[in-house]
Amino acid sequence: MKERLEQMGCPAGVHTNFRNDMTYGDYLRLDQILDAQHPLSNHHDELLFVVIHQTSELWMKQMIHELQAAIQHIVSDNISSALKMLSRVSRIQSQVIQSWDVLSTLTPAEYIEFRNSLGQSSGFQSYQYRIIEFFLGKKSTPIMEIYSHKDEVKNMLEGALERPSLYDVAIQALAKEGFQISSAVLDRDWTKTYKADESVEAAWLKIYQDVNRYWIYYQLAEKLVDVEDWMQQWRFRHMKTVERIIGFKRGTGGSPGVPYLRSTMEHRFFPELWDLRTKL
Repeated sequence: MKERLEQMGCPAGVHTNFRNDMTYGDYLRLDQILDAQHPLSNHHDELLFVVIHQTSELWMKQMIHELQAAIQHIVSDNISSALKMLSRVSRIQSQVIQSWDVLSTLTPAEYIEFRNSLGQSSGFQSYQYRIIEFFLGKKSTPIMEIYSHKDEVKNMLEGALERPSLYDVAIQALAKEGFQISSAVLDRDWTKTYKADESVEAAWLKIYQDVNRYWIYYQLAEKLVDVEDWMQQWRFRHMKTVERIIGFKRGTGGSPGVPYLRSTMEHRFFPELWDLRTKL
């Protein structure tokens, strides 16, 4: 058997008996993953639509994992470790952005063949995307109504809604370092979307004016800018892909579609880090 395998090009030493051992497929649970695509129409391109969105959700799961860790590290005064997590988040974002290029190969004529199969389901309802927004500081209480039918999801979202965001804990770290941060920022309602504050901008400006002294905070600021920059590119590619495929029709879940996606690009997660650039 060994000689026959080698003759067939199988490298020497490769394990071949898996009666009692775990395989690659077992470890990754590929049987479950690859059996999770169930298009509801007979149209060839619906599988692409499903795979793209499932893959994006897997990447978002990893983003949430990294953002949670980054927040915990900043709270624990371990900013250097948080930087690694934020770098990874940015790399993941670049992967998700590229997925829109694949989905854009779907033409309007092809999509319309199976669009009705989606019913009222829509990417607008992605609870993982919403958690990412909450982690980055864009909070919304009314949006929670969409998830009221599922307690487990609602509880996850409420946890992210009610806790300080990534930017909140970064600002708290500045306060611990001795920067004068307004109490209105440090003691604010975490369920509200963050709004720019002069004391926060003054702190970041001081950091950018003395990079050597505040190197770790400067690095943190730039990682945050990276995350927001990629987030905006993500939103832009999403908007243009939707416009390319359905134009200005409403989304399947009732959202305004392109006008809504365009409006999201006006929001800034870390406003002071962008404003200070004009003042340097």
